[in-house]
Amino acid sequence: MSLEGAKAAPASRYTEPRKITDAQSLRALAHPVRMALVEALTMGGAMTATQVGEQIGESPTTCSFHLRQLAKYGFVEEAGGGKGRARPWRMTSIGFSLTGASGDPESELASNLVLQVARERQLARYRTWVETKSSYPREWRTASEDSEYLYYLTADELKQLVSEVSAILLPRFRERLADPSNRPAEAVPVELLLFAYPISHPLAGKQPASNTGKSNGAES
Repeated sequence: MSLEGAKAAPASRYTEPRKITDAQSLRALAHPVRMALVEALTMGGAMTATQVGEQIGESPTTCSFHLRQLAKYGFVEEAGGGKGRARPWRMTSIGFSLTGASGDPESELASNLVLQVARERQLARYRTWVETKSSYPREWRTASEDSEYLYYLTADELKQLVSEVSAILLPRFRERLADPSNRPAEAVPVELLLFAYPISHPLAGKQPASNTGKSNGAES
């Protein structure tokens, strides 16, 4: 994906990642084209429907429609200048925190759909990397990482571990996403995925507590 000529809003516009909890906003994001638009605008800065369409392989008409839908729910906004399909669009925030409203099955389902769309795209890029990494310069092959770590943790310990790792990763190089002018000339987009999840159900094999009281039947 070419980032030449990309312009983004000043870094001061962006604060913490937007927290999305309502089902409507989550469903609006759960679409492959919209996810591709979000990725392209996040990395490349403000672009018109035509420009972003060239990057993601979609027509300007398709991109224009989905950009308007994203704008409806506050994900993108007009960057100023231009009219119609010549008007540039930009992200309103860098990054999202997807959390279905507690106790609301509809928003939890919508959140899972967004994650499914996002992870399918991310894992497709990972497969492409595995298949093509032999063509990359040696310094990139040796700098990359592909590891798995296995721990025995309680739920509280897992939450603490994720919090600590996120605190390290979240602020690093964030200004380079917000403003392409901060990127070194040799920098390219690098995707780092963090999955942390139990692989054994905590209730598996556990039986309900037995009834220690007397039955209603006759005693022997």
